[in-house]
Amino acid sequence: MRDQPADRADLRGDCARCFGLCCVALPFAASADFALDKDAGTPCPNLQDDHRCGIHAKLRPKGFTGCTVYDCFGAGQKVSQVTFGGRDWRTGGREHARRMFDVFPVVRQLHELLWYLTEALTLPAARPVHAGLRRALDRTERLTRGTPGDLAALDVAAHRQEVNALLLRASELARAGVRGRRKDRRGADLIGARLKGADLRGVSLRGACLIAADLTGADLRGADLIGADLRDTDLTDADLTGALFLTQPQLNAARGSAGTRLSASVTRPAHWTARG
Repeated sequence: MRDQPADRADLRGDCARCFGLCCVALPFAASADFALDKDAGTPCPNLQDDHRCGIHAKLRPKGFTGCTVYDCFGAGQKVSQVTFGGRDWRTGGREHARRMFDVFPVVRQLHELLWYLTEALTLPAARPVHAGLRRALDRTERLTRGTPGDLAALDVAAHRQEVNALLLRASELARAGVRGRRKDRRGADLIGARLKGADLRGVSLRGACLIAADLTGADLRGADLIGADLRDTDLTDADLTGALFLTQPQLNAARGSAGTRLSASVTRPAHWTARG
């Protein structure tokens, strides 16, 4: 069992407090996910002057599925309101905008790590590494509050590597007691795999590619899903209660049903079918 879930409200995107950074700072290419090409630093044509999306309620039918599966983990409001003190990219000048766009992806990565670290601290079996996890959480939080210059110069890859070592150990401890545990599939190529009804309890699927895989009715309790690619994965009636490090963007990219069982830290995507 887990300890009580921590409040991660600050690690969820709040578009009302952001200057539409994901709609400007990030690039995208015309594909099944996006209806057009857009360069980094160029505002999406659907972005309005008030930093809101003009087609937010119609993103999927308009060809912008990629927007519906993205989550900044609260980095947008942190950069907008804290790092740059509420001064938006439209009025601050070209250099101000460039610095904001450079910093946003860095803070997004740090906030994602904060999400994982916060979850790891709810795992009773991971108590042997809780002290290290708390230190990593505190340091990561401090880094998110750095100056724009500090954040731009941060070796975020090196920091991720340090944190990931702790998260891996927490995962191993949490999964060690799962009965019926199967062999790990870390980084496995499982594109289109037929895993209907599979017993994947306690399995490591870290970084696994599960694009369009059939996980209908699969048991994923206690499975480690950090970094797993769940685009178009069929999770109809699957059990993901207690799945480790599952994020909202992963769920948003997958397919599921009313019968898909989820932990309290994530919500059922609106586009999932009502069957089940």
